[in-house]
Amino acid sequence: MEFKLIIKKINSTLTEDESLLFDAWYNESKEHQDYFKRVKTNYYKSIDEIDLNTEQAWMTLENKLKRSQKTSSFWKYAIAAAVVLLLSIPLVFNFLNPSNTSSETITAAIVPGVDKATLTLDDGSQVVLENGTNYKKENIISNGEKIVYKSQSKKSNAVVYNTLTIPRGGEFFMELADGTKVKLNSDTQIKYPVNFIKGKTRQVELVYGEAYFEVSPSSMHNGSSFVVLNANQKIEVLGTKFNVKAYRDEFEVYTTLDEGKVKVQNTENNLILKPGEQVVLNTSTKEMELRTVDVVAEIAWIHGNFMFNKKPLQDIVKVLSRWYDVDFVLEGEAIKHQKFNGQLSRDQNLEVILELIKTTEQLKSYKIEGNTITLE
Repeated sequence: MEFKLIIKKINSTLTEDESLLFDAWYNESKEHQDYFKRVKTNYYKSIDEIDLNTEQAWMTLENKLKRSQKTSSFWKYAIAAAVVLLLSIPLVFNFLNPSNTSSETITAAIVPGVDKATLTLDDGSQVVLENGTNYKKENIISNGEKIVYKSQSKKSNAVVYNTLTIPRGGEFFMELADGTKVKLNSDTQIKYPVNFIKGKTRQVELVYGEAYFEVSPSSMHNGSSFVVLNANQKIEVLGTKFNVKAYRDEFEVYTTLDEGKVKVQNTENNLILKPGEQVVLNTSTKEMELRTVDVVAEIAWIHGNFMFNKKPLQDIVKVLSRWYDVDFVLEGEAIKHQKFNGQLSRDQNLEVILELIKTTEQLKSYKIEGNTITLE
C-alpha cells in the first residue's frame, strides 16, 4: 500500500481503482486496520504539535522546509503519520501492481539484528552464542544475550585470551573479569584476557567494529590502568565511559568520550579528551582531529536507536547494512549525497525505514532482491 493512498482515503479523494486497492489492503488484516486508525488519529495534528528535532522518531530532508506552501501543507499530515509509522508495530507492506511507477518488491520482512556472537576460546574452539542457548565453563557464563567473566579466585600469571565476534545483524553485551562492561555493535570483534593479572595494565583489543566501554575504575584494581588497542591507536583510561568506532570499511576511527577522561595516542599524536569530545583518526595519514560532538547521537545505538545528523544517504546505508545484514546499491550519484536528520528505532523492520525515507520524495523507489536493496 502506497502511503499517499492512506492520506487520500482520509481526505476522501481516492479514485474508484484506488478505493479497491485500499479496501483490499485494509481488509487483509487487523494490523492494517489498526495502523490506518493510528494514522487517521494523528492526521489532524498541526505541524507545531510534532516535535521535529532528533528526539522524535522521524526522518526528513533538511531542505524540506524550503518547499512551496502547498507541499508543506501535505507534509504537515505526512510527517504526523510518519511518526506513527515509526512507532507502530512492524507491518507487512503490500504494494501496487507492477504497472505502477513505484517498483518496490518485498520477498520477506527484513528484521532487525538480534543478540548473537561467536566465542573463540584460547584453544581455538568456537561456541555460538544466541538467544535460547546457555554456555558455562570455568569462570565464563552466557545466557545467549550476554557473556560474563567472573574473577578467578585462583590467580595465575599466565594470560589467556578469548575473542568475541559479533556478525552483521547482531549485537552483544559482555562483562570482563574486572567488572568492565562492554556493549558490542554489529560486525565487531574484540580480543581480551579471560582474567586480568593483579598490578598489570588491563588491556583489550578492539580488532574492528564498534564498542561502548564502561570501565571499572582503577581505584578498584590497585591503580591498574585500562587500555583499548586497535590497529591504529591506543586509548588509555582510568575509569570512564567511551565509544570507539573502527570499522574495516571506513578510513576513520572515532573515539567519543561520554564520561571521565581518556588519552588517545598513536605514533604521531597524543590527545586528552574531555566529556563531549571526539577524536577522529585518519588511518591513512595518521592525523588526529579533536571535535566537540553530540554524545547522545554518537552513542544512540547502545539505547536501541539510529540517530543521524545531516548524514548523507551513502553513510546511512552503511549503518543499516551492518544492522540488517543486507547490501545496498545506490543508483545515481545525487542520491548518495542527500542528507537526512532524524532518530529511528533499531527495532523496526527495514521496510518501515525505507518507506519513511521514501516519503521525503528524494527516493523514487527501492527494490529488494534477496539480500540486496537497490535505491533509486
